[in-house]
Amino acid sequence: MTPPLWEVLSSRTVVRDRWIELRADAVRDSKGNVLDPFYSLSYPDWVQVVAITPADELVLVRQYRHGAQAWVLELPAGAIDPADADECAAAARELREETGYSAAEYRSVGALSPNTATHRNLSRTVLALGAAPTHPTAHEAGEDITVELWPIPRVLAGLQDGLLAQAMHVSALLLALQAAGRLDLRLKDPT
Repeated sequence: MTPPLWEVLSSRTVVRDRWIELRADAVRDSKGNVLDPFYSLSYPDWVQVVAITPADELVLVRQYRHGAQAWVLELPAGAIDPADADECAAAARELREETGYSAAEYRSVGALSPNTATHRNLSRTVLALGAAPTHPTAHEAGEDITVELWPIPRVLAGLQDGLLAQAMHVSALLLALQAAGRLDLRLKDPT
């Protein structure tokens, strides 16, 4: 039998802007313990785009990330806007804005929690096949981005060395390549 959900005794918003809401709840857990404050973060749902070109390259972006205080290699990604019809529409928009690429096909391949302990949003993965440059980029303030094309095997070989530092992007890449029939995630027999 599953224990009951935690009881929210009180809740207050600590910070709210267009990107994030930080909430401080007083909660009673299933054992009767009161935790106050228990912080949680609400963001819009995110989308990550695994875009593959006809030459079998991944369309990646390198951008400055202030949290890491480093330039990092990532998948094109961003918040799903209220005007986006779904995650595939958001993926098409983000891919076009960040890279100038469009794809012949967009396929939703899954949604995961960035961190079930504290985050209330989902991170959605979209596979974009047949990606090609079609538009100029349209970077927003704070987006300092360059576009890079990487062969899929080279990216996979670099994952253990932190080539893609963003853990959600690694999981998105693996899920999308599996959905594309390019990667087999089944366990091998150890014998």
